[in-house]
Amino acid sequence: MSKMAKASQMVLIECKIEKAQEKVVRSKERYDVAVTELKQLMEKKEAIIKGKLMEAITRSDKSYDEILEFLTGGDKLSKAG
Repeated sequence: MSKMAKASQMVLIECKIEKAQEKVVRSKERYDVAVTELKQLMEKKEAIIKGKLMEAITRSDKSYDEILEFLTGGDKLSKAG
């Protein structure tokens, strides 16, 4: 292979490397956007769940201690009621 052919092949490879790097950067940017969106959606879901839980606690006739014991594995609620 001549020096000219080797140089031409090297330029071609460098061009392909540059394009591949650009593709990786674009993919990473899309990935980062998708991860951010996922985190935001999961936070919204968690806020809704916490809100519903607080509403249920507020409407409940159980005391704070009864609810806490139930949530931490105690069985007072099931025996009492």
